[in-house]
Amino acid sequence: MIKIPKEVQFILGELAKHNFEGYAVGGCARDFLLNKEPNDWDITTNARPEEIQKIFPESIYENRFGTVMIKSWNLELGTWNIIEVTTYRVDEKYTDKRHPDEIKFATTLEEDLARRDFTVNAMAMKKKGQKSIKSKVHKVESYEVIDLFGGREDLKNKLIRAVGDPEKRFNEDALRMLRAVRLAVNLNFTIEKNTFKAIQKNSPLLKFVSQERIRDELIKIILSDQPDEGIELLREAKLLRFILPELEKGIGVAQNLHHIHTIYQHLILSLKHCPSKKLETRLAALFHDIAKPQVKRGEGPTSTFYNHDLVGARITRKIMRRLRFSNSIIDKTTLLVKNHMFYFDVEIVSEAGVRRLLKRVGRENMKDLMDLRIADRLGSGVPKAKPYKLRYLEYLVHKVSKDPISVKTLKIDGGEIMKILNIKPGPEVGAILNVLLAEVLEDPEKNDKKYLTKKIKELKNLDLKEIKKCERKIKERKEEEDLKDKQKFWVK
Repeated sequence: MIKIPKEVQFILGELAKHNFEGYAVGGCARDFLLNKEPNDWDITTNARPEEIQKIFPESIYENRFGTVMIKSWNLELGTWNIIEVTTYRVDEKYTDKRHPDEIKFATTLEEDLARRDFTVNAMAMKKKGQKSIKSKVHKVESYEVIDLFGGREDLKNKLIRAVGDPEKRFNEDALRMLRAVRLAVNLNFTIEKNTFKAIQKNSPLLKFVSQERIRDELIKIILSDQPDEGIELLREAKLLRFILPELEKGIGVAQNLHHIHTIYQHLILSLKHCPSKKLETRLAALFHDIAKPQVKRGEGPTSTFYNHDLVGARITRKIMRRLRFSNSIIDKTTLLVKNHMFYFDVEIVSEAGVRRLLKRVGRENMKDLMDLRIADRLGSGVPKAKPYKLRYLEYLVHKVSKDPISVKTLKIDGGEIMKILNIKPGPEVGAILNVLLAEVLEDPEKNDKKYLTKKIKELKNLDLKEIKKCERKIKERKEEEDLKDKQKFWVK
């Protein structure tokens, strides 16, 4: 049985000593009743902020919402916790559909709970024996639960239901519609019928919500145990069109003879079967074929989707920038989308080809790329996640993992090149390094200082124009190899 942490009990006890009410409230009460460890504990009280600060002198109050932050030492974990204690309040009109125009402090717990979003989040609790209101008190072992809106019954029936009038709740804060979906997915609950209808009706209000707030809720859906159901629920609730309209373009769009699902179905199934818990890999699974509706040519089993990987990477970057993801997450996700069509055939691809693949995507990203391929396969209805070809590729990746794949791993550097050729820093040095790397990628044995020195001396009599010409030929050859790979039939 989950217990209220000692530091929370201490704060509630101190409030009671000073003749104030105090309750653990919201998500922590909900999770407590579900016997789940709450992520954090919030407290509500009839004490005003200045009165809370008198009781807890080290506390901080720097907002207009009546929330005082109390720093507390967790004896069990040996860490500092910040516990938010908020005065009962009622919210006035929400003109911008995001923030209350005015906040007024309330005198009763009932008023405070009535302003909350869903019944399962509108319950309060405390230990028995501490000062509390008497109406609708339920005993849970040594705790009292105040449930004024049927939250416990909705927990029992696994329902997400708005407190009071759902349309009013969503007009107050439009993000609550997205939060309803997130809670339903995370808790494996169903959204109550009238609440769901209100979401569908008021879905356009989502345009008033900042992209950052939408992104944060979307991340929680993507990282849940049922991310595919979350995306589909967003679609059914008419919210997806305001978050990922690019995804909806794949609805009903058939693929070719290699696929049994429409583009949209394939993408959410790929997300479902993604073996990774990393956000970037799951996002790549959802977006990897996002460009197919745009590049599709023809109909039926022979239709084509040339360059959907490259176009998809651009669309993915645009989506993620719109949702204000960090640059590092954007770069990693787009890298995976761009390279998800990597070709591999046991009889054709050499160790040098694997080294080129590692150079292109980075050793550190190969596991994620393999996970994306597995998601793609299973999302296509293929029963086997990892066939012999992929297992053999993993073997080759491991085999060449210590081979040089960048100029940084060459046994000679730019400074030594300048000394050997008696030249100053400039583009000539970089061009020579690229020429050396091209040889080493084909044959790692050439990554030998003696051989590389000899090669540098051979280039000594060439001017920069000729060296650049060598570098350009190497680049063209690499592009030809990549194109040949893309033109080959790709077996999933």
